[in-house]
Amino acid sequence: MKHSRDIDEGEAKSTRKRILDAAFTAFMERGYAAASTLDIATRAKVSKRELYSHFKNKEALFAAGIAERTAAMQIPITLPEVTDLDGLAKTLVAAGVAILKGVTDDHVLAVHRLAIAESARSPDVAQTLDRFGRRQVRQAVVTLFGKAKERGLVEGDADAMADVFCSVLLSDVILRLILGVARKPSAKDMAHRARTATELSLESYAARPAARR
Repeated sequence: MKHSRDIDEGEAKSTRKRILDAAFTAFMERGYAAASTLDIATRAKVSKRELYSHFKNKEALFAAGIAERTAAMQIPITLPEVTDLDGLAKTLVAAGVAILKGVTDDHVLAVHRLAIAESARSPDVAQTLDRFGRRQVRQAVVTLFGKAKERGLVEGDADAMADVFCSVLLSDVILRLILGVARKPSAKDMAHRARTATELSLESYAARPAARR
């Protein structure tokens, strides 16, 4: 039998999710600037007071929605017990596939389209997306390379390594999908891109044998 506290927490999560879904429906239909908190509350079947008990303002609501919808883009920032370049390569390929699955997710692409549409009227929208999307993904890759460097597997600047990896991995994938001039890459295509990004990165930054621990 569930305790009342468990029920309350479950209801709160359900209400929060309902508000987030209603907000993004409103944002996509009316635009971020035009969508009001009253409209969002009405769609979510909650009062404005209840909406504000979950979210401080519309910006916070949008940021939370971005974080939720870009969660698929996130990868673990801890490196498994990797002791050689083969293990590192497998980890990077897996990370690359996870990133590609995330950035090509329909919800993530919809958020990008919203950010582009609202860029002139509401530049904060694009900044929020960048903060919760691209920056976090890139930082995860930087962390992966940084830990690999600590273990003597690669040498060089972790930021530069991440730039090479992400540039090769992503290229113009997001732009072409947003423009509707390309199909979503298949699992095979994603694996190929991830392997290519990994191979080029390690060719450039793999530590010389004498430098490895």
